[in-house]
Amino acid sequence: MKFDTPAGRNPIDAQTVIGKPHDRIDGPLKVTGKATYAHEWHDATPSAPAYGVVVGAGIATGTVTRMELDAARRSPGVLAIVTADTAGPLHPVKRNAAPLLGGPKVHHYHQALAVVVAETFEQARAAAGQIRIRYAPQRGHFDLAEAKQAGASLQTPEPDARVGDFEKAFSQAAVTLDATYHTPDQSHAMMEPHATMAAWEGDQLTVWTSNQMIDWGRTDLARTLGIAKDKVRLVSPYIGGGFGGKLFLRSDALLAALAARAAKRPVKVALQRPLIANNTTHRPATLQRIRLGATPEGSLTAIGHESWSGNLPGGSPEEAVQQTRLLYAGPNRLAALRLATLDLPEGNAMRAPGETPGLMALEIAMDEMAIKLGLDPIEFRIRNDTQVDPSNPERPFSQRQLVQCLRTGAERFGWQRRSVTPGAVRDGRWLVGMGVAAGFRNNLVMKSGARVRLAADGQVTVETDMTDIGTGSYTIIGQTAAEMLGVPLQQVTVKLGDSRYPVAAGSGGQWGANSSTAGVYAACMALRTKVAQALGMDPAAAQFEAGKVTAGGRSRALADAAQAGELVAEDSIEFDTLQEKYQQSTFAAHFVEVGVDVASGESRIRRMLAVCAAGRILNPKTARSQVIGAMTMGIGAALSEELVVDRRLGFFVNHDLAGYEVPVHADVPHQEVVFLDESDAVSSPMKAKGVGELGLCGVSAAVANAVYNATGIRVRTYPLTLDKLLAGLPDIA
Repeated sequence: MKFDTPAGRNPIDAQTVIGKPHDRIDGPLKVTGKATYAHEWHDATPSAPAYGVVVGAGIATGTVTRMELDAARRSPGVLAIVTADTAGPLHPVKRNAAPLLGGPKVHHYHQALAVVVAETFEQARAAAGQIRIRYAPQRGHFDLAEAKQAGASLQTPEPDARVGDFEKAFSQAAVTLDATYHTPDQSHAMMEPHATMAAWEGDQLTVWTSNQMIDWGRTDLARTLGIAKDKVRLVSPYIGGGFGGKLFLRSDALLAALAARAAKRPVKVALQRPLIANNTTHRPATLQRIRLGATPEGSLTAIGHESWSGNLPGGSPEEAVQQTRLLYAGPNRLAALRLATLDLPEGNAMRAPGETPGLMALEIAMDEMAIKLGLDPIEFRIRNDTQVDPSNPERPFSQRQLVQCLRTGAERFGWQRRSVTPGAVRDGRWLVGMGVAAGFRNNLVMKSGARVRLAADGQVTVETDMTDIGTGSYTIIGQTAAEMLGVPLQQVTVKLGDSRYPVAAGSGGQWGANSSTAGVYAACMALRTKVAQALGMDPAAAQFEAGKVTAGGRSRALADAAQAGELVAEDSIEFDTLQEKYQQSTFAAHFVEVGVDVASGESRIRRMLAVCAAGRILNPKTARSQVIGAMTMGIGAALSEELVVDRRLGFFVNHDLAGYEVPVHADVPHQEVVFLDESDAVSSPMKAKGVGELGLCGVSAAVANAVYNATGIRVRTYPLTLDKLLAGLPDIA
C-alpha cells in the first residue's frame, strides 16, 4: 500500500477499540514469568545449551601481542575458545563502527577478544579468568574538550545548515546570548543485558536474542558471517529494555553464533554488565555553543547552534542541532556539527538521539535569553513560534500545537504562582523553583509490513517482525487489527519478533507506533478485500463491526469467510513524498517544580507535567506509561547520569548499575501527562505519531531551569550534581 496522499476517513476513525485505554495484553505473561526473554530459551533446542563468557580488551587502543589460552583450555568443562585467529573470516558492516570481535588490533576498551564456551556458566567464567593477554598499548584520545581545542581530528560530517546571514545578524542584535553547554556520555542501563542463544542445524543458524530491529540484526549477522540471509533466523519476541542500545548487531549475537559453531551445540552468551557500558553503544558526550540574538521585544533574529561530539573512526556524530533547525522562527540561522575522533567505545543512538542532548542545551539557552529580555519564558517561546519550516517557508508543519502545549501546561501547573525572582521561594530548608522547556521530536516513518490470518472460528492472528521493548507493541497492534476487522481485542493473537514474519519498522526512532500499526492497517485492508469477496460482497462497501460484515443490505458473520479454509493476507505500508511536502514533528511542554536543600545542595523533583501533541493517541494508557517513563529518564539525565571517562586509560569507570546512577522510586514525584486532541492525516492512515521519545525531549532542561529559578545558580554542565550548586547557595539563616 502506498501512502502518498493525506488520509481521509477510514476504518480506524471508528475508534471502537483504537483510542481506548486497554491494558497491555503481554502484562500477565511478564508478571507471571511466562514471557520468554533471550537468555530463557531453555527448551528451544534438542540438546542443552552450553555457556559462553566474553573476554573484553583491557586497553583502549593498541594491539594484542600474545594471548595465552592453554590454562583456559585445560579448565574443567571447557568446550571451545573462539578468538579472531579461529573465528574464520568476518566481514565489516556499516552499522558497527568497530569489529565486534577484535584482535590483534584493539579499537576500544572492552572490545570482545574471545569467548570461552563451557558446560556451565560458572565453568566458562572461571576459564575466562585464566586467559592472559599481553598488549602493546598506544596513546589514545579520550577527551572531547581537548579534541575540540586542538581541532586536528575535527571533521564536518555534514554541511553546515545556513539561512540568511547569521554572523551579521548576531553582531547587530540588540540582545544576545553566547553560551556553551556540556552533556556527558550516558549509558542505556536497560534491565535485560545483551543476551543471545545461538544454534546451528546444518548450515541454518537460529539466534534467540534481544534486538530491537529484527531485519537489521539478521542482515548484519549474515553479512558478518558471510552466509546467505535466508540461512539466518532471528527471534526476539520480548525485550527487557533497549533505548537504542539494541538497535544493532552486537557482540553477544555474533559470538554466540561463532561459539555454537565451534562447540557444535547451542550456546548462550550474556554480556556482563561492565561490557554493556564499554562493549556496546552509548549516548556520546557533547559540547554545544548556542548563540541567540533578538530584538528588545523578544523576536529572535539570529539562532546559532554548534555541537561537538566524538566517536570511533567511521562512527556518526550526535545530531544535537537538528531540533534547532525547526523549533523556533528566526530569519538568520546556523546549525553545525563537528565530529572528533576519539578512542572511546562507540557512540550511537540512545532514546531520542539528537533532540535529547540538543534540547538539554537549547532550552536552557531559551530560558537564559528570556531572562535577559525580561520576558516570561513561556511568552518568549510563544513569540517565536512558527507554523512553517523556518528554512523553507513553503513547507508547513502538518500539525504544530506547541503554543497550545505551553498554554495548557501553564494553566494546569499553576505557572502564574512561579516567582520571577530566583531564590525567593522557601519551604522550610528547601529552595523551591519552577522550570519549563519545550519538547520536540521529528515524526519518523519507515516501510512496515504484516501478515494477518482469519481462522474458521473467527480468530485473527497478526504476524510481523515488529518488536516490543516494553512499549506496548503487542497491544497497539492487536487494537489495530481488532478495529480494522470489527472484532474484540480478545479475539486477536499477535505474534512479534521473528524474522520469519514480514519485515516491520522495528522499535526505534519513535516510528514503531505509527509505522508498524500502519503496516498492520495495510495487511488488514488486504484481508478485508478477501473476506468481502469470499462472502460475495463489494469490498468498497463492506462494513466490519461486532464480528459481522455488512454490505448491500446483507450481513454475515466474519468467520463465515474462512469456512472453506484460513484466509491470509500480507501487505506493507510504503511512505511516499508527504515527508517532503510537510514537516512532520511532535511537540510537548514540560513543567517541573524542584526543591534544592539550602544546606547540602541536594535537588529533589516535587512535581512534573508533560503536555504532548503527537497525533492520534492509539492507547492513552500505554502512551502515558511511555511518557512517564521518559520523564523519569529525564530526571536521571538532569541530576545523576554520567558515564565517567578515565582520561588516562580510555574507559567508562562507573560501568555497572551501582556506579551509574539512574532514578529510583524515591526520586520520582507525582507525574501528570496530558495529550492534546490531535489527528494528523499526513502521518499515516492511523493519523498517529510517536510519543515514547517525545516524553524525554526537553525534560532535563526543564529541571535545570527549575533549579535556576529555585537558587539563582545557572548550571550549564550536566548532570546538576550538588557540587555544582554548593558554592552559590545562600548562607544558612
